[in-house]
Amino acid sequence: MKLTASITDRIIRMCQLDMFEYEIDPYYGCEHQCRYCYTLNHATGVITTFRDIDRLDSELEGLTPQTIYLGMNTDPYQPCERKARVTRRILEILVSHNFSASILTKSDLIVRDIDILRKMAEPSAGVSLSFSDERIRVWFEQNVPDNSRRLEALKLLKEAGISTYILISPVIPYLTDVMALIEKAGDAADEIWIYRLEIRSTEDQNWQNIIEIIKNHCPEIEAGFQAAALDPHHPYWQRLRAELKELKGVEGKLHIEF
Repeated sequence: MKLTASITDRIIRMCQLDMFEYEIDPYYGCEHQCRYCYTLNHATGVITTFRDIDRLDSELEGLTPQTIYLGMNTDPYQPCERKARVTRRILEILVSHNFSASILTKSDLIVRDIDILRKMAEPSAGVSLSFSDERIRVWFEQNVPDNSRRLEALKLLKEAGISTYILISPVIPYLTDVMALIEKAGDAADEIWIYRLEIRSTEDQNWQNIIEIIKNHCPEIEAGFQAAALDPHHPYWQRLRAELKELKGVEGKLHIEF
């Protein structure tokens, strides 16, 4: 994909998550191209970033130091970040203004910036996971580090004194083994957040992708998958919720968001 520096909009924006007031997306667009991603309808093949990231200095003036969320709409550590270093520059500016960061990524590249994160007050970092079975994972995720690399990054972050979490999302009915992912994360995750697959329209690209994958690899689950994926009250979700509530050893750190 092509990377261009053309965004001139405001860098810091209001965050849609209740726990944060502001968020920053270092890039628009994502090289990961996960086939279940809701943003695929808007994919252009071009990744854009800010023409002058140092404008963030002036945007932070007058704001109360707080935690800024990175990773709302795109991955801050997608492959282009290795050379572009936009996310790293954002973190440097945040630290200089006594702000902190909470970061969500699918990449182990985040460990590169542990040196900056350790300078922040109460930073947090998480990795998202969707499949415990590597064979299934590559059906959907072909441009991201595998689970073992993500979980190793999480361990290193925790060892550095950074609060950690895993985001199990999207839970794809009959393909995502939530219990196995929780077990794999073990003590590396201070918190666990779980979100189901949400389909906005069966015309969307991510729905079409998922159906194609299921038809090609496991057609026997298609009917059950469609029934559960399109109905938030389906017994599949009720059973999973009940199983999670009975799970031992995760009291106080499990967040079931479906």
